[in-house]
Amino acid sequence: MTPAVLADLVRSSAVQVLTARGLDQAVLPDTVTIERPRNPEHGDYATNLALQVAKKVGLQPREFAQALADQVAQDEGVASAEVAGPGFLNFRLAAGAQGEQVRQVLAAGERYGLGDALAGRKINLEFVSANPTGPVHLGGTRWAAVGDALGRILAAQGAEVTREYYFNDAGAQIDRFVNSLIAAAKGEPAPEDGYAGGYITDIAAEVLRQEPSALSQEEAERHETFRRIGIELMFAEIKQSLHEFGTDFDVYFQEDSLHQSGAVASAVEGLKQSGNLYEADGAWWLRSKEFGDDKDRVVIKSDGAPAYIAGDIAYLQDKIGRGFDLCIYMLGADHHGYIARLKAAAAALGHDPAVVEVLIGQLVNLVKDGKPVRMSKRAGTVITMEDLVEAVGVDAARYELARYSVDSGIDIDLDLLRKHSNENPVYYVQYAHARLSSLQRNAADLGLKLDAEADLSLLTHEREGDLIRTIGEFGKVLRRAAELREPHRVARYLESLASAYHKFYDVARVLPQGDEEATPLTFARLALCEAARQVLANGLSLLGVSAPERM
Repeated sequence: MTPAVLADLVRSSAVQVLTARGLDQAVLPDTVTIERPRNPEHGDYATNLALQVAKKVGLQPREFAQALADQVAQDEGVASAEVAGPGFLNFRLAAGAQGEQVRQVLAAGERYGLGDALAGRKINLEFVSANPTGPVHLGGTRWAAVGDALGRILAAQGAEVTREYYFNDAGAQIDRFVNSLIAAAKGEPAPEDGYAGGYITDIAAEVLRQEPSALSQEEAERHETFRRIGIELMFAEIKQSLHEFGTDFDVYFQEDSLHQSGAVASAVEGLKQSGNLYEADGAWWLRSKEFGDDKDRVVIKSDGAPAYIAGDIAYLQDKIGRGFDLCIYMLGADHHGYIARLKAAAAALGHDPAVVEVLIGQLVNLVKDGKPVRMSKRAGTVITMEDLVEAVGVDAARYELARYSVDSGIDIDLDLLRKHSNENPVYYVQYAHARLSSLQRNAADLGLKLDAEADLSLLTHEREGDLIRTIGEFGKVLRRAAELREPHRVARYLESLASAYHKFYDVARVLPQGDEEATPLTFARLALCEAARQVLANGLSLLGVSAPERM
């Protein structure tokens, strides 16, 4: 019996109790909350349903809880139902019913844990979107890991997800990038407001290789040559780095296309027509304050040039025009102001502000030998994705970046992530999977095959029960991770599952030794171990991390 099945049983029992007493069933929530007690001695699962609804129908919580306990206990899958405290209800499942959780995992395989909570939602997930002026830095690397995992988790709940990279190839930063390339091609120092680092020198040399006469061209033509080739080279490098990191996008959207296509001018004109754009001091302002922003925003500057938000407005309109009913933006720590302005832009365009959701990620620092690592080998000024991957590998980098809530800063300990020990979280989880894979290989060597019809009621050991219940939490964890946009919940869950397995392995022998014969318990435990392995593999896949069979 899964937590979801138990929740349905408790709710249907509550309906029966209320009906028998002529009381209103409308007080019942659509979904009953089932939790695992912190103290295992209290039972396998618990609910506070009686505390939620009893007084609404004129009953004392303990009175309602007892009536509910009596009703639920009639089900053959429930060994006991007991009232605790002011009206909590604790359950112990029958061994056979609990073991059915294992059978469900084996039957579902790679699809175990998937849900339909977001079925019918069309979500645009924009993340990384690093400026095309340098390699992906550490903050962008965090979004590459978290954003890719979030996309997988949302899709696992039935959403249609489009992963999108917004390429900021317009604006002043591009001019600074181009001027830096030209200076490097001439052998001159980078401009005061420009970009430095070995990558600038490399790209400048490649521009000259492709266009040997570039430096002898007229100024405007020279600028365009270095711009065109330089951006193409930088973007290709960014894409390749992300691909090698395991993060690919469905759409690469170029900001400059909004200006070239007239989308920006069209969006601005529409806002003028609606009255949500007004003229003052020679500039055009969005009435963003009326829509929840802290101030009105300049959209067209007094010199007639579009401000940065003009592109944001046109881009949002484009996304909504493509049919997305939710646009998630994953932005850096210095972008808090974008939350209100993007929602205001949506409202000014005539859309529900809820179509916009903004996640803000905090800073990432690298630590080695207890000291911060600050300089990149190639970028010169910031730590890049390549620096992190070179130091610890893709799996460790992705897992470590995904296992923290995005609203908290991270200090990544390079020494820890290189360790092949239980201190290293990704190693701890991957080792559990490798250990389980080895167990199945050893079983096969003994001629023992996985039996989907094994007698799972034999799994009565405390550690077996804990492992089964932890396995049963996977679907709930995925739903919450998708609902709250928190992939770190999956990583932390996997660590709990690995812990439950290691504790089980320490006390419960699975395979026969020497001349011993396999018993029904052997096959029950083999099924349990395969279920644990499958869930670990499923969870790691959602984080974009490999599930090795050998380590």
